[in-house]
Amino acid sequence: MRIVCVSTPGGAELFASRLGHGEDPRLAVWQHGLSLARPIAAFRDGEDIVLTVQGAPHSHGVLRTRRPRGLDPDAEVRPGEVPQVRQRIAAYSIVASRRGLLATQFSDQTHVPGQWGLPGGGVDAGEEPTETIVREAMEETGQRIEPVELVDVQSDHWIGRAPNGVLEDFHAIRLVYRADCPDPTDPVVHDVGGTTAGACWVPWSELRRTRWTSGTRSLLDRHL
Repeated sequence: MRIVCVSTPGGAELFASRLGHGEDPRLAVWQHGLSLARPIAAFRDGEDIVLTVQGAPHSHGVLRTRRPRGLDPDAEVRPGEVPQVRQRIAAYSIVASRRGLLATQFSDQTHVPGQWGLPGGGVDAGEEPTETIVREAMEETGQRIEPVELVDVQSDHWIGRAPNGVLEDFHAIRLVYRADCPDPTDPVVHDVGGTTAGACWVPWSELRRTRWTSGTRSLLDRHL
């Protein structure tokens, strides 16, 4: 992934650089003497994803980013085993409708079975991130959604085992969009047997009582 920082949407470029493995986009901006004011857009440029953000001067205060989780305590590492380095860019959506907020439940193939999150997944080769959220919403919930805007970017870094058993030095970058669903229907999981066990519309009155993952709850606290 490449990151481009501008002064205002459509304004002058302040810097452009490649996001290193395990590097938080906010830290990349901070190291140039700026704060990440807000993400603006993400688009595909050949085999790369370019993230454009708005930067603003910072006052050298405390930068709050996610700390690398290090080695997963449940991952048993064999002597001499070297983790494979992997950076995964994914896109998720906060989908609103008259029926509530669209949610997906994690299956037992994940580390958080039974908890709830947002529809989304990895950006496929040749795919725009906005295409990813439309496709994933259909596969995981059966809903037709319309992207509105990019609202957040998250970074997480740890060493652990993938579902296939491979030990990975894993850097997850999550692009989070706001989206609408003009014609909500009863959710149906089409991608059966994967990481999604169920899907539903969570009524607005039930948001606080839903068992969200910690990352999802922090996103909803910021953007709803």
